[in-house]
Amino acid sequence: MVSTAFSQTVTLAITGASGAQYGLRLLQCLLASRVRVWLLLSDAARIVIDTETGVSLPEGEDCTAAFLRELYGAEEGQLTLFGKRDWFSPVASGTGAANSLVICPASGGTLSAVACGASNNLIERAADVALKERRQLILVPREAPYSEIHLENMLKLTRMGAVILPASPGFYQKPQSVEDLVDFVVARILSQLGIEQSLLPPWGNG
Repeated sequence: MVSTAFSQTVTLAITGASGAQYGLRLLQCLLASRVRVWLLLSDAARIVIDTETGVSLPEGEDCTAAFLRELYGAEEGQLTLFGKRDWFSPVASGTGAANSLVICPASGGTLSAVACGASNNLIERAADVALKERRQLILVPREAPYSEIHLENMLKLTRMGAVILPASPGFYQKPQSVEDLVDFVVARILSQLGIEQSLLPPWGNG
C-alpha cells in the first residue's frame, strides 16, 4: 500500500534560464525527501532541459509528469505538473497554494514579471499569490553579469519578502565534479525550505 502522508508541499517552477540541472536536481531531492511537489514548467524550460541535460521531456503535461515520476521514483500522488494556463490549479489561488514556491532557475524575464505582478502565466501568477499571501518565495537567478534592471528587480522582490538565492556555488567544500557544484546550490535551497539534506554539511561540521 502506497503512503500519501507527505511531509509538506512545495511548488517548484523551472523557467528557461541556463541551469536546468539545478531545477531537476532540486526536484529529485524534494521527491526523495517525501515532499509533495506541484511542478510548473515554462516552454523555454523544456528546451533548456533538453539542451543542457539531454533529458527530452515528452509533449503534454500528463506524459511529462509520468516520465518524471518514473525517472525519479515518485510515489503515487507525489508529483503533479500543471500547465501554464491552468488557472484552476491550487497554485493560482491563495486558498490552495502551497506555503513555499521555488523558482529554479529564474530567468531575468521571470524576475521582471514577478517584480511587477504581471501574472501572464501560471508561474507568474503563483509567485504573485506567494507575495500577496506573504508566503515563502525563493528565486534562484542564473545570469552573469547582472544588469541594473536585474539588480533593481531583485532588490524590489527582496523588499517584498522574497528570498533571492543566486545559483552561485561555493568552493570551500572542494567540489570534485559539476554535480558537486549543483548540489551546493540545491543544498542551500533545501535549507531555506527547512528540509533536512546531506548534500552539504553545515559550516564547521564538514
